[in-house]
Amino acid sequence: MKHIIVLLAALLFAPLEAHADVRVETVMVSMRDGVNLATDIYRDDTTNVAPVVLMRTPYNKVLAKGAAERFAAAGYVAVVQDCRGKFASEGVFSPYNNEGQDGFDAIEWIGNQPWCKGRIGMWGSSYVGATQWQAAVEHPPKLITIAPSATWSSFYRNLYLGGAVRLSLISSWLAGNTPKPEGVQPSDMNEALLRLPLSDVDEAIGWTMPWLDAYLTHPEPNGFWKRLDLTDELPNLKMPALHFVGYYDFFSRESVGNFMIMQQARDPQTRKQQRLVLGPWDHGTVGKATVAEVDFGPAAAVDTFAIQMDWFDRHLKQDPAAIAKPFPPVQYFSMGDNVWHDATTWPPEGFSATSFYLHSDSKANTRSGAGKLNREKPAGEEPADRFQADPANPVPACPVTDTRPMKAAVWGPVDQSALEDRDDVLVYTSDVLTEPLRFAGNVEAKLFVSADTPDADWAVKLVDVRPDGFAQNLATGILRGRYRDSLLKPSPLQPGKVYEITVDLGPCAATIAKGHRLRVDICGSLFPLYDRNSNTGEGPFGASTLISTESVYHSSLKASRIVLPVKQ
Repeated sequence: MKHIIVLLAALLFAPLEAHADVRVETVMVSMRDGVNLATDIYRDDTTNVAPVVLMRTPYNKVLAKGAAERFAAAGYVAVVQDCRGKFASEGVFSPYNNEGQDGFDAIEWIGNQPWCKGRIGMWGSSYVGATQWQAAVEHPPKLITIAPSATWSSFYRNLYLGGAVRLSLISSWLAGNTPKPEGVQPSDMNEALLRLPLSDVDEAIGWTMPWLDAYLTHPEPNGFWKRLDLTDELPNLKMPALHFVGYYDFFSRESVGNFMIMQQARDPQTRKQQRLVLGPWDHGTVGKATVAEVDFGPAAAVDTFAIQMDWFDRHLKQDPAAIAKPFPPVQYFSMGDNVWHDATTWPPEGFSATSFYLHSDSKANTRSGAGKLNREKPAGEEPADRFQADPANPVPACPVTDTRPMKAAVWGPVDQSALEDRDDVLVYTSDVLTEPLRFAGNVEAKLFVSADTPDADWAVKLVDVRPDGFAQNLATGILRGRYRDSLLKPSPLQPGKVYEITVDLGPCAATIAKGHRLRVDICGSLFPLYDRNSNTGEGPFGASTLISTESVYHSSLKASRIVLPVKQ
């Protein structure tokens, strides 16, 4: 469980550096209800009045010391505050529930201090990024800009994808952020994450976690999630924002979506003041070159702090040199050729939706099977492919090894070959490419499917196969069958009925090199990154399971395909 916190700390905070002229003062700042929050103020001895950068964190304010000192040494006042109920702050921690009003109150307090020049920005990632959006939609007058990295504006959309919940993520995070009874040790997470019904996962870990129970038992985006859905408020903001995220980050769809929304803000000036940096990273490696099992080369190593500093110099200091620097609205990294590209929007212009169709003779199971992938639409009937999805033996999200147990599944790129040898995975592979294939944008799969159970999942991966056989996952998506038409109004599958479904694989940019092959993998689970489908349709309170026989069709009238935005 602690690895989640370690990854977040690595993402949030810059390495510690000594700055002899910077001093720190700790004060207790009172919120509107009288709860006092511990707040560190970093100032250079030569700085009397300056713009302020603020971080509000549940991960211990002292861990931000290095970054805060760097800001202070550069002429800012840096303020770092423990969230309500965390570390040195008073109150009770309720995930995200108080961050809007507490953020507003903290900004109001800062704005009234003699050392504040009246222009305030916020920085940080993940939970700390969400505190920025939550404060921003409260419209504190002196909040000028934010720099949210890898975060959400709808917590439901971050936690759920296609009706499936990011199980290991939220279970591990809440296990590390929920008080446990004295002397209680967590159970083995491999076993706990297999517990059904989902409503019992907290007890399987070892103690009652009300927030985990609540999140896992509300799989539809109904009123339960309303307080944590800021999406409708974003277009009303008049605020520059710097957006950072990676393709492999579980926040990728949300962070890119936030940028797209803000580029359509009601205020014309705000539309022009959005910047997206989209790299090849996962949640713990933003700005780094090596992600999981892949080294993306020196170009992927980005000084995120320097980019944030430049952003604040432009919008808080209003430094003429920073303002004079042109910045592209979008900088995105192309995996494979490992180069950066500039664009004015996401998806970038100059790419067109191109279908790559699935083919086989009904035996596409495993990478040794007959599954083919090409741009030719099936001309007639081809027999469907089938696999059995067994909840008792789910397909792991990534290969399990001696050093990576199932509970430690990663979001980043790893060799998929071991999974592609399973009979419950359909594999469709192109011929060796005779020229590079470049694409950039949002990837989706359009599949014709059926199942013999009331519910079933379809998980899809886009894969780059190197000449040496290394199969690198590029983009991944999942859809729960009962949510095929509506997330709010699920409906069971009719056994044997064929449905056309769309699986969102998220934002991605890559160049598949000459000599490589393009591949699509389809199976029934991505466990434990996402919860298993019991296939019964009973939902989070059901404990029974069914083995589902799932079919994927590819014929002239049922042409299953992956749709890539290919360079024109």
